[in-house]
Amino acid sequence: MPNIITADELRAVLGVSESLYSDAYLDQMIESAEATILPMLTQYQSAVVATRIDNNVLYIDTLRPNYFVPGQTVILAGCGALDDEYTVTGHTVHAFQVTAALTHADQITTPVIPAGTITLDGGSAAELYANVPPIKTAILIVSTEIFQSVTAPGGQIEGVDFAPTPFRMGRSLQNRVIGLISAFYDVDSICQ
Repeated sequence: MPNIITADELRAVLGVSESLYSDAYLDQMIESAEATILPMLTQYQSAVVATRIDNNVLYIDTLRPNYFVPGQTVILAGCGALDDEYTVTGHTVHAFQVTAALTHADQITTPVIPAGTITLDGGSAAELYANVPPIKTAILIVSTEIFQSVTAPGGQIEGVDFAPTPFRMGRSLQNRVIGLISAFYDVDSICQ
């Protein structure tokens, strides 16, 4: 389910009717656009690369320094059976690790592939940027590009000069909206 814009908002931009394109179909475009834009934004989230349990303490190793502090509620996702909501009990000297209480049998260090996420409750990009106009506009632009790529004959969009543009879904997709999202861009993640 999309978080920032609705199928009706995208439908209004595209100028198409509900009888032609259902909400479910347009929601796929919006979800893809959000999956492209939201991870690039600053948020209270870190990638989880490993977990382990020792004496009823869950150790969560993150890819880069995290800023969670004891007492905060975090949501662990993408880590299999450990996916749940936890209260941070410690932030060790090791800047890449937080701990939480968990009554469970000991478990050796287990890599998380692909990386999971640990997010401050209420601190996800979807929640932080839900009412930020430049982010909403960027997601509308990317949603429109995705829609046009999927529905264009032969999957090839034509530019305003009627020249074919076959690589609209390439790396330049994000560059078309970078001006809108640059104030919110997570500069710590650019090189990762």
